[in-house]
Amino acid sequence: MSPFIYKTRTDGLSVLNLQKIDERIRLAANLIAQYEPKDILVACRRENGWKAVKAFGRATGATVFPGRYPPGILTNPKLARFMEVQLIFVADPWPDKNVVSDAMTLGIPVVALCDTNNQSNGIDLVLPCNNKGKKSLGLLFYILAREYVKKKGLVSGEPKFTVEDFTEE
Repeated sequence: MSPFIYKTRTDGLSVLNLQKIDERIRLAANLIAQYEPKDILVACRRENGWKAVKAFGRATGATVFPGRYPPGILTNPKLARFMEVQLIFVADPWPDKNVVSDAMTLGIPVVALCDTNNQSNGIDLVLPCNNKGKKSLGLLFYILAREYVKKKGLVSGEPKFTVEDFTEE
């Protein structure tokens, strides 16, 4: 994650580079908009992101797994819930390591929200951010959902959902 760190404070806290975050949000929005909703899978094992992920799914139509990712749904065609997707989007590559591993096995690109302490191995597009805070996750999923529906032409003007639909107090 070192390319995305602006500086490290004397107390050891690393500060992310806002320009890099802005660049990566644009890249992620453009990448995600290249896929149909049925081809996108969003996973978030961390409870802080469940509301944001569910709201992203409602807004975009993408398949979401807030909570535990069901093992084998991408790799075992004999399962009733088997699905084929073309893009994986995870809120944190560490707790969501099973879906990242399945994506790597199948050659599916992975977009991941990563904090300064994350490893980016196996991630095709890193989106640097605070991926542990409810408000941060809500804001990022809101921005990406807003850009997705605009780029896909699903809304004219501003979408009907708001950032409050994605965040918790």
